[in-house]
Amino acid sequence: MIIDLQMKRRCILRRGLMSITQLLAGTTLATVLVAVAATPAQAAGNDPLYDKQWGLRQVHAEQAWATSTGAGVVIAVVDTGVDLNHPDMTSKLVPGATFVDCGATSCGNGDWRGPNGKPDAGDEHGTHVAGIAAAATGNGVGIAGVAPDAKIMPIKVLEAGSGSFADIAAGIRYAADHGAKVINLSLGALPGSQALTLTGLESAATQAITYAHAKGVAVIAAAGNETAPLCDTPAWEAGALCVAATDRNEVKAWYSNLGVKADLRAIAAPGGAGLVNCDDDVWSSVPLGTGSDTCGQGNYDAYAGTSMATPYVSGVAALLFAQQRRLDNVYSVLMSTARTPLGLRGVYTPIYGWGIVDAQAAVAAPRA
Repeated sequence: MIIDLQMKRRCILRRGLMSITQLLAGTTLATVLVAVAATPAQAAGNDPLYDKQWGLRQVHAEQAWATSTGAGVVIAVVDTGVDLNHPDMTSKLVPGATFVDCGATSCGNGDWRGPNGKPDAGDEHGTHVAGIAAAATGNGVGIAGVAPDAKIMPIKVLEAGSGSFADIAAGIRYAADHGAKVINLSLGALPGSQALTLTGLESAATQAITYAHAKGVAVIAAAGNETAPLCDTPAWEAGALCVAATDRNEVKAWYSNLGVKADLRAIAAPGGAGLVNCDDDVWSSVPLGTGSDTCGQGNYDAYAGTSMATPYVSGVAALLFAQQRRLDNVYSVLMSTARTPLGLRGVYTPIYGWGIVDAQAAVAAPRA
């Protein structure tokens, strides 16, 4: 079974090429500690693209940094790999792994180029996702991450925009066994693939998510970009938190699947408009020199998709784990403190799930 990458560049979206293979996002004493913890928020303004990061403002990330910056937490980006030499990544990385046609044993270090040493179209995706979650912040380069002091574990399970359930399952298990507290899955299968896991015809990823959940690891997964009513698998699976996408006006993004799954474990986060204006999409890191002619700035680019929404939630989850919370509390707080555009909390809707993730409210919530 092939799992397609859930991301979309703004320039491709504008041309209206809406295949699932191209669009996979539809498939990081009180007074003293607060002063120290607030440093990333104060310094974030020296990242050149920070003013373009409307998503950080939508999720109230900066207000949360005075309480938690994600220090000590590892976010595994199970994706297309990460550019290990990117200036917004080099200080943030822990050892990673590659599972692309490798079997259950890693055959690489999570670099975006993969086992053959060559980049493929779409392999920029993982670097973009990693930057949203936990790019180096306040370093005078590029962008700021949601969890400024969290670390990134790069795990490559996709090549040229697609991969197998078996490889993704191997990546999930590796992350759970090597210290990750959050696993980001900005990927998903075609609508209807939920039937494969419900009937047991495909169980590798389902069992891997159950394994990670049992070890206290949060699995955050993209809803999908097909404007479908259900979260794609693996976001559909029990143990995963499904993430739908919003635009900068807090309206559900037109491409985003709804936050509907059997256990109602779903929220929303900034994914971008996916239409015309680059600044209406989500700016983040891409492998060196791969920024698009339309939007790119060499090492940075603007993408849209539920792939981009997912690492916002992963970053907030890292902020919560850094407060020594248990998994059940992390999931509960992410959902109970999420808000609708009208400011309501604790209200589920198919469009937003439990609402747009709110970092400031989440880190202030009780830990019990």
